[in-house]
Amino acid sequence: MHDENLHHWQHSHAFGQDVRRPGETRTLIVIGITAVMMVVEIAAGITFGSMALLADGLHMASHTAALTINAFAYLYARRHAHNEQFSFGTGKVNTLGGYTGAVLLAGFALLMVWESGARLISPVEIAFNQAIFVAVLGLIVNGASVLILGHHHHPEQVQDLPERYEAHAHYHDHADEHGHGHHHHDHNLVAAYLHVLADALTSLLAIFALLGAKFFGLVWADPLMGIVGAVLVGKWSLGLLHSTSTVLLDREGPDDMRKIIKERIEAEDDNRVVDLHVWAVGPNIYSVILSVVTHHPKPVDHYKRLLPPGMGVMHIAVEVHLCSEEGLPMSTSEQTLS
Repeated sequence: MHDENLHHWQHSHAFGQDVRRPGETRTLIVIGITAVMMVVEIAAGITFGSMALLADGLHMASHTAALTINAFAYLYARRHAHNEQFSFGTGKVNTLGGYTGAVLLAGFALLMVWESGARLISPVEIAFNQAIFVAVLGLIVNGASVLILGHHHHPEQVQDLPERYEAHAHYHDHADEHGHGHHHHDHNLVAAYLHVLADALTSLLAIFALLGAKFFGLVWADPLMGIVGAVLVGKWSLGLLHSTSTVLLDREGPDDMRKIIKERIEAEDDNRVVDLHVWAVGPNIYSVILSVVTHHPKPVDHYKRLLPPGMGVMHIAVEVHLCSEEGLPMSTSEQTLS
């Protein structure tokens, strides 16, 4: 058989990762805004001798670096989408970017707790007018960034992907009895969104705390709000760490997806599914390996066609075993049809 005749059975493993996602463009815009704000605050802090401005500028620098990691993940996944060294494409680079962002968020939360605790023990003099100005300016910038990223805890739409990958967007998005969501979000976009949302939250809390300290003498309110903000940021970070780590560690896919696949295969003849693995290889992209035992084996493509469309299953491997009259599998050479 000539190699050119094999193309019918071969397919790309890019799974749409070679297409530029909307989250990439929005992340780059936010990086630009954050970087400009960072330069302005650092320059103003040095010029006017304001530690508040300088500290917030350096804080902006840390988030610029974190967002740059998210942008790099998008670019790397797209550039290497057709690299055959990635067995199931580069979809998990997106998740890895989200995981890295979650780790940085956790570090940011710990730093907030440390700094706030130190200020509760040893209060420092606050230049209220400057600090309030910085907090309001930060809230405006980060609020704009939140709107630009536009993440609403729903999976990123896939209307920009090739038609053959669109069906998976219609698979229902709800949690199973264990509370595990069935859609794997654009974790990279979630991480970028949470970074700017954390900034906006800390700015908002700082405004209330500084106003309370300035007009009512509640000096302790500033570090206390820092701790409250850190707790919320830490909670977001843990949630993102959980959702990204399950994908990176190839945790089994949603229970109802596995149930549907098993029911569709076993609904025909005397088929029995004896082994089934479903796992995510990218945002809303799944791979399936299943093993079927039957008295009446059919070609592998027949079993693939039994799977319902719209679940995001982009890679399917099927092993068919012929069951003997005694109910036992035949020898290995006779079991597998491929």
